[in-house]
Amino acid sequence: MKILFQGDSVTDSGRDRSDYHDLGTGYAKFAAAMISDAFRDTEIEFINLGISANRTSHLIERLQSDFVDIAPDLVILLIGVNDVWHHYDAKNVQTTAEQFEFNLRTVLEAIRSTGAKLVMLEPYMMYGSNKDFMYEELDEKIRIERALAHEYADAYVPLHALFAAETVSKPYTTFSPDGVHPNTDGAAFIAQRVFDAALPILEELANGD
Repeated sequence: MKILFQGDSVTDSGRDRSDYHDLGTGYAKFAAAMISDAFRDTEIEFINLGISANRTSHLIERLQSDFVDIAPDLVILLIGVNDVWHHYDAKNVQTTAEQFEFNLRTVLEAIRSTGAKLVMLEPYMMYGSNKDFMYEELDEKIRIERALAHEYADAYVPLHALFAAETVSKPYTTFSPDGVHPNTDGAAFIAQRVFDAALPILEELANGD
């Protein structure tokens, strides 16, 4: 079984890019450990090709090399927060809703062409982290992701909603220093939700169904 983690800095998480088997220090590492423990009799290859600062447009640039050529059995995809954040930081790059939908659909079509199963993770910004002025645009893009997930995904993890619920009673710094990039607890939180969502898919793949 070949599992591909793909996305931006939350997936990259300091990985050694010269070795795509290096999973970094984030949720991919924790999720891989959970999966390996649950499927000890299954040979599993884990690949991390997340790249910090990537937007949906960057994934289109590497569709062939970093999706199709890999030929994964399962893709775990987290992308979209930089399509919002980079509109408001020094990059000042706006991704309109229409362009975002086109970009993401192009990526999802490429994944579908490989025959891989797909777990989509929702982009998020944690409440209380001084990013509330971006929420309207983020919500717009989340609505697009959710709609596309119904078309293309085998499972969807609503991370923005999940972190919103958690940070009602806990400060966002429990999970992240800046409300986006997870610390160890945040990475473990994401990994558990990824594992829970992917488990039925993994069981199907392990059984050769």
